[in-house]
Amino acid sequence: MKTYIILFIVIIAMHVMTFVNTTIFDGEWNGIVLMISNALFLIAAIFFGTEFRARKRVEEKQ
Repeated sequence: MKTYIILFIVIIAMHVMTFVNTTIFDGEWNGIVLMISNALFLIAAIFFGTEFRARKRVEEKQ
């Protein structure tokens, strides 16, 4: 899978969680949603960093 597709899926998941929390649960789960959103962001940032480094190494070898 391409990197931008995975990052786009993470962004969609974060927005859907926030939307569901505010509409269905009236913001009762703010702490849990914030924690999961932060974890997803960190996972996406780490994934992007590793992909960027791997691509940079491949370009340097050529």
